[in-house]
Amino acid sequence: MKKDKLHIHWYPGHIAKAEKKLKEQLSLVDAVIEVIDARLPISSSYDNISGLLNKKPRLILLNKSDLTEINELKNFIDKLENDSGYPVITSSAKNSKDINVIINKVISLSEPRIQEIMQKGLLRRPARVMVVGMPNVGKSSIINKLTKSSKTKIGAKAGVTRQQQWVRINPKLDLLDTPGIIPMKQEDQYRAKKLAFVNAVSENAYSNEIIAKELLELLSKKYLQTVQNFYKVDNISIENIAVARNWIVSGGNPDIERTSAYILKDFREGKIGKFILDEIE
Repeated sequence: MKKDKLHIHWYPGHIAKAEKKLKEQLSLVDAVIEVIDARLPISSSYDNISGLLNKKPRLILLNKSDLTEINELKNFIDKLENDSGYPVITSSAKNSKDINVIINKVISLSEPRIQEIMQKGLLRRPARVMVVGMPNVGKSSIINKLTKSSKTKIGAKAGVTRQQQWVRINPKLDLLDTPGIIPMKQEDQYRAKKLAFVNAVSENAYSNEIIAKELLELLSKKYLQTVQNFYKVDNISIENIAVARNWIVSGGNPDIERTSAYILKDFREGKIGKFILDEIE
């Protein structure tokens, strides 16, 4: 059934299940890598992230930064570092030059916990970290990037559930190879809409037409010239873009569904331009 208005929601049961699983995973690690979509540096981060992660030290990773304007992103990096007190670095799946920076940062963040263990008379062990974040922000791509040079599976650990698999990145770092899903427990529809733009929400929760229309409106307010140049239309709308592409259905009407799907695809793949959809208040 077609959804004629925007309303995106999540089910409490799913949220509770996700939170329980995340807490179980967090008990195994010394620090976390929180992955955020750089196009939504505020909206794709959990409001009470410190409480949710039980104040675990974390490295904030602004993934998909290649899809943003880097000079604009620097302002968000400063804000996130000031608000969280933790380091923030940019990353993208296409670039592996930041691997050593990521590895060294999380080892450093894990050191206080390692020192606590050693003060109890135990031997030094590698730091244990995991990757967390909302759906589709690129957690798996970060894990794949970190494990690319080291595929050494070390399996279950003493005192650690056998269902979890670990990868030794180097002698100082073990990575839990299962990404932790941060549940999207919020009722802000404006924020939910932006998460839908970047495909961080199930497509079953909205219609392409409504989300594409909302996306065009938001982009037109901030990046009008860029959108006009890409679609070669002066008046930005789904209908006009369909006509410009000659996507017409029977009766001479514009193919709204096809055009809507392509608008979302163009944006998500960075074809239209480099954008940040959040604002610093």
